[in-house]
Amino acid sequence: MSGSDLGAFLRARREAVTPDQVGLPTGPRRRTPGLRRAELATISGISAEYLTRLEQGRDRHPSPQVLAALADALRLPLDDRVQLRNLAKAASGADVLCPGGAPEERVRPTIRALLDRLHPAPAVVLNRLGDTLACTPGYERLAAPIGLLDGEPPNQARFVFTDERARTAYPDWDRVADERVAALRAESSPDDPHMNHLIEELTVTAGAPFAERLHAAPVTPRRTGVERLVHPEAGELRLAYETLDAQTQTVVVYLPADDATSAALDNLTRAPGAVHTIRG
Repeated sequence: MSGSDLGAFLRARREAVTPDQVGLPTGPRRRTPGLRRAELATISGISAEYLTRLEQGRDRHPSPQVLAALADALRLPLDDRVQLRNLAKAASGADVLCPGGAPEERVRPTIRALLDRLHPAPAVVLNRLGDTLACTPGYERLAAPIGLLDGEPPNQARFVFTDERARTAYPDWDRVADERVAALRAESSPDDPHMNHLIEELTVTAGAPFAERLHAAPVTPRRTGVERLVHPEAGELRLAYETLDAQTQTVVVYLPADDATSAALDNLTRAPGAVHTIRG
């Protein structure tokens, strides 16, 4: 792949978008299919000259913010956003992160023993990126049907911002999204390439809903509270959560916040089962 692949992708997507799709008038004399470069540049907030350099392969280092702005303006679906980011990475010659240096992937024996003791309560172990490392059977029965355990590895922020099922699963999606970004920001540092990699990915693939929260005034993530979750079998649940920090791993335990949720959780989680390890 090269800068020309990135340019060809942008040009093809620009020509596939009609002016009326982005709220622009359709003039009688348009020699260019889809949007003109100047139109896309204006909508994206970048210069037409810079967009020309990108499409011609003369600039191979667009920032995540520029890619997100172009993806938003072109109304790109998630698959195309992922492809756009990968093409930009390839064009710049960026190395892929080595999985050997990734954050925690193995659950410590004492944490596994704790999960065993917590059954049948839904509980999940996360690393600093929000990757799911392990969970109790109760959490698996709660989370798997809504898609929270999909992905390699499953990631809480990636699910909330890039999986369309998340807005159905979380009636208070905006608040949950705020919390997921707050958690990432609390764990991030300028010299953490793995967190920066995830943040860059979500900036492009999720677009404005993620980027605007990322650049807003920082807030401290809540360690306890109540979260509403819509389960396909159990209906709407009100779950009280407690966050337990254990060095580089975090355990989140969910408990029913009302009688109706208590009864529903009993039906979901009382069956026997073993701790489910996702990584390591």
